[in-house]
Amino acid sequence: MESAFASASAISDQRQKIEQYKHILSTVLASSDIQQAKQFIDHMLSDDVPLVVSRQLLQTFAQEFSRLEPDVQKEVAHYTLNQIQPRVVSFEEQVLIIREKLAELYESEQQWSKAAQMLSGIDFDSAMRGIDDTFIFSKCVQIARLYLEDDDAVNADSFIRKASFKLNNVKNEVLHLQYKVCYARILDLKRKFLEAALRYYDISQIEKRQIGDEEIDEAALEQALAAAVTCTILAAAGPQRSRVLATLYKDERCSKLKIYPILQKVYLERILRKPEIDAFAEELKPHQQALLPDNFTVLDRAMIEHNLLSASKLYTNISFNELGTLLGIPPPKAEKIASRMIFEDRMRGSIDQVEGVIHFEDDTEGLQQWDQQIMGLCQALNDVLDSMAKKGLPIPV
Repeated sequence: MESAFASASAISDQRQKIEQYKHILSTVLASSDIQQAKQFIDHMLSDDVPLVVSRQLLQTFAQEFSRLEPDVQKEVAHYTLNQIQPRVVSFEEQVLIIREKLAELYESEQQWSKAAQMLSGIDFDSAMRGIDDTFIFSKCVQIARLYLEDDDAVNADSFIRKASFKLNNVKNEVLHLQYKVCYARILDLKRKFLEAALRYYDISQIEKRQIGDEEIDEAALEQALAAAVTCTILAAAGPQRSRVLATLYKDERCSKLKIYPILQKVYLERILRKPEIDAFAEELKPHQQALLPDNFTVLDRAMIEHNLLSASKLYTNISFNELGTLLGIPPPKAEKIASRMIFEDRMRGSIDQVEGVIHFEDDTEGLQQWDQQIMGLCQALNDVLDSMAKKGLPIPV
């Protein structure tokens, strides 16, 4: 190798020099010899090779090193990136190609986070040709998608936020759709279920069946709708959740879903029993059944809050012991959950700790009073208009 490099370096004609180096590179790639590949990289980055030549040869290497065995590819690519680092400004385009190809290799092996880390090393602030808003947006969304494959919501969120700054400058509808899907999945993983439900529902309402080169499958839209229903059921019980439940329940497409029976019961504010909850649990993902600090799972808390809200529609008041029995939890925990829901204005009521009783307030009474006040105002206005008509006064229309 040393004699081959010396021979190529001695050639004065640049074109011949490049051809000689390409011949050496072809031999190195054909041999799959790690040591020879490293020697070639070291020589290309040495002072013996003019920058214009080393750039062209490293470009060729970056495009063709995928011919090597996978394990050899990884070692040689990582070695190249480390050696180039001190002079990375001179080889930005070559580094970009190496990172993209190495990410493809990791992705093919389902090493999602490693693929994402490789792409995240790209310098998005570079003035290199081809680094525009669309490129940055697409790569940030791709990195977020890769992190999501490993359920890494923190890193995925970081890159989807970077993408959001470029959203208005990108006109590609396929990329917009990928962005929406990633954002919904991140909210889902972060247990912001109500926000995730609204995002999933928005995706499920896509009317186009062909966006760019992407064909929108009906099964994918149905999956998004089912995800919207699941997230809404898991969301914190309260008025906002009730509004989203009403929207989903009135959507005819939901009646075809496997989880429609539980959606119907939740919307109608019926108390859910253990067999129904267990059947629903089979459809959930691991993060939707994760254990929370209070030793309840995400599902447990959602079902307890739902049943408590349903109980508030059935009872005027109930003791802590009876409520605990109804919810299947110790009375002190039932009291704690009820007090939090009342404090957060997700349920109307008051707690009598001396008597150990929760008193529920009925919203319908307030609405009836409001209706009566409106009726009284309308009647008074009619009386005034009748009086004006009797006196022959003009009545404004």
